[in-house]
Amino acid sequence: MDNTIQMNLFEYFIDEEQFSIQDATNLVKNVKNMQVNNESIRARIYEGVEKGIFKKISRGVYKVTSQIEGHENTCLLVNGDGRDLSMIKDKSIDGIITDHPYDLRKALTGGNRKFATFELFRYESKDFKEKQRVLKDGAFLVEFLPEESEVNFDYLYEIKKMAQDNGFKYFAKVAWKKGNFISNTGRKSKNVEDVMIFSKGEARNLKLDAKKNLAIAKEQNLDVKGLSSYEVRDLLQENNLDVCYMKGTNGMLPTAFDYQTKNIKDKIMEAEKPVELIEEIIEYISKPYETLLDQYAGSGNFVIACYNKERNSIAIEKNKEMFEKMKDNIEENLDIKFDEIDYEY
Repeated sequence: MDNTIQMNLFEYFIDEEQFSIQDATNLVKNVKNMQVNNESIRARIYEGVEKGIFKKISRGVYKVTSQIEGHENTCLLVNGDGRDLSMIKDKSIDGIITDHPYDLRKALTGGNRKFATFELFRYESKDFKEKQRVLKDGAFLVEFLPEESEVNFDYLYEIKKMAQDNGFKYFAKVAWKKGNFISNTGRKSKNVEDVMIFSKGEARNLKLDAKKNLAIAKEQNLDVKGLSSYEVRDLLQENNLDVCYMKGTNGMLPTAFDYQTKNIKDKIMEAEKPVELIEEIIEYISKPYETLLDQYAGSGNFVIACYNKERNSIAIEKNKEMFEKMKDNIEENLDIKFDEIDYEY
C-alpha cells in the first residue's frame, strides 16, 4: 500500500512543477479511492523526499541568517497560507505565538476597523491537529483571542475544546491590557485581549527550581547571598554546573501584560501587537536560539521580537500586499535585508 501511494503520486505529478499535501491527499483519497489516512500520505511524501523521488518547492520565501555570539539566528518569511503547515516537519517547532483573523463579523464592525480586507475564518479541529503535529512535546501554543462577549462566547469555547481534543492542555489565560486605549463598541467599554496559553501534553520544563539550584550552589561552596533565582542560575552556568528546572513557563505569569498599542495612523495593520508584548511572551515560553512560529504574521512584529530575543522565527502571511509590508517593516526595524530563496522540503 505504501509503495502504491508513492507510485501514484510520482506518476500523476511527474510533469508538474510542484504539488501540495492537499493535492496529494485529493489524488490518493478522491481520485484513486484508496482507504488511507492523511498521516500515511504525508509520511510517504516525506519518505519520497528523502529518497530523492520528490522535490518540493515553496515560492515566496525569504530568509535572513545572522551570527549572534557564535549561534545562528534565522528569520524565515513565507508568503503562504498559515493553515497549511505541510512544509514544516513533525515536532520541529519550539513554540507558536499567533493571532488568527477570526470570522466574527458582528464583533468586527464599527470604528476604524479594516478586517474585511483580510480573509477571515474560524478555526477547525484540523488547525489544532497541525499545530500539534509541528510542535515539540511540552511546547507552548499562545493564541491571541478577543475578550469574551455574547458574540464570541460559543466560538471561544469551541477553540478550547478543539485544542483539548487534539492533545493540548490548558495552561493559563493572561489579559493583554492595551495601556490607556479604550474601545467604546459593544455592550461595555474594553481595552483588553486574552492571551490564551496551551501546552502540547504536559508543559515543558522552563521554570527554575530555585530550591534545587540553591542547594547545588551551596554544595559547591558558591557565594549566593542576596542573589535572585536567576542570578543563582547564571552562577551555576558560569561554573559549568547543571541548572534544574520544573514544569511550566520561565517564571510565574503576570496578572496582565500591560503594553500600549500604536496610534491607528502608525499601525501597519489593525490587529498589530506591540513588539515589547511579544518579547515578554517569548521569554516566558522559550529559550534563546529555539525556533518559534507565527502562522498569521501580519505586521511582522513577531519576527522583530524573536530577533531581539535571539530566537529563530518562521512567519507566514497569506495576503501578498501585507506580506510585502511585513518584509519592509522587519528590514527597516532590524536593518537587515532578506534574500528570496527556493525552500525545499
